[in-house]
Amino acid sequence: MPRKANPALLKPLKVSGELAAVIGPGPMARGQVMKKIWEYIKARNLQNPSNKRNILADEKLKPLFAGKAEVSMFEMTKLISKHLSD
Repeated sequence: MPRKANPALLKPLKVSGELAAVIGPGPMARGQVMKKIWEYIKARNLQNPSNKRNILADEKLKPLFAGKAEVSMFEMTKLISKHLSD
């Protein structure tokens, strides 16, 4: 039996201005937001080469990462969530 998608991940959410600057305008589902963030990170080679679990912030990501230069994947997910609203 296939797993059901989590409805919370499919619900379109409003995207903050800072987040829209990186992934484009919303509304967008949480899963789609994370997918686009990863596309952005990979296209610009922003994973820390010595620790791939860490993301290096460029000028567009810094406002999303609360001004931090580097965050872990898990911290990134938490910080990005603050830029999504119902």
